[in-house]
Amino acid sequence: MNPAFSVILFTTTSGAGYGLLIWLGLFAPLDFAPRAPLFGFVAVGFSVVLVGVGLLASMFHLGHPERAWRAVSQWRSSWLAREGVAAIASFVPIGLFGLLWVFSGSTALWLVVGWITAVAALITVASTGMIYGTLKPIRQWHNPWVVPIYLLNALMSGYVWFTLFTAAVGRQSAELGFVGLVVVVAALLAKRAYWRSIDAGESLSTPESATGLVGLGTVRLLERPHTEENYLSQEMGYRIARKHAAKLRRLAMVIGYLAPLVLTLLGLAAGGPLGLAAAVLAALNVTVGLLIERWLFFAEATHTVTLYYGARAA
Repeated sequence: MNPAFSVILFTTTSGAGYGLLIWLGLFAPLDFAPRAPLFGFVAVGFSVVLVGVGLLASMFHLGHPERAWRAVSQWRSSWLAREGVAAIASFVPIGLFGLLWVFSGSTALWLVVGWITAVAALITVASTGMIYGTLKPIRQWHNPWVVPIYLLNALMSGYVWFTLFTAAVGRQSAELGFVGLVVVVAALLAKRAYWRSIDAGESLSTPESATGLVGLGTVRLLERPHTEENYLSQEMGYRIARKHAAKLRRLAMVIGYLAPLVLTLLGLAAGGPLGLAAAVLAALNVTVGLLIERWLFFAEATHTVTLYYGARAA
């Protein structure tokens, strides 16, 4: 699949933004985050900016962005529409959560709205994962690990950004370090399991089954369906060499998972200016690493339609 940068940016930044909102909604009521109005304004505002950047980036992938509103009307059958509905609906508790944090402080309503915000953000990220997880023609996406990885990556990147904000005001804690260890390790193990799954799996479709000629020998392409490249061959026919994919996987694993884990734990242990510097580096690493991971997610995907263009199942 052609890895469009707009979709890569969308899934990475919006995931981080919603992940940050999940931790803010959960941790602020538990007093792991400062309840100061300025902290709430900056932290919630930054998460909204991340989500907004992601949603705007996704618009650039549409052929007719002005018609994007029509997608929401198909919520009964489309996970893309359900994601849009969830994203729009989530802005209600998000906005109320931020306003209550800034203007009313630690009230019972603010605590409840924080939990609702966390749930709304979680549902939105899960809906994004389901867009890809339900696409049967792409076996690398129609995989049981896809949705959990979307959720865990969002939680991991959101946690790293949350740690950066708490480090900036000197609120690191051992409890936060333990949570980070669990989340990052879970995301790392899930991603490794996903890669093993797609490497070991085989496509159920072949040129023979696609053409209805099973049992009559090997089907070979006699002549291309088109004399030049078209939308299907450009979007669905992208291929990445296995050796390049292996290198990028290692790079994503080190930069996107291991480095943020080490830097976050180092920052929590050191505290002060060193802890803040480590938290900044962790946030930069997790962002770059997940951009690489997301690029691979699209680049390694193979659509069944490419069988009609002479490709063998991958």
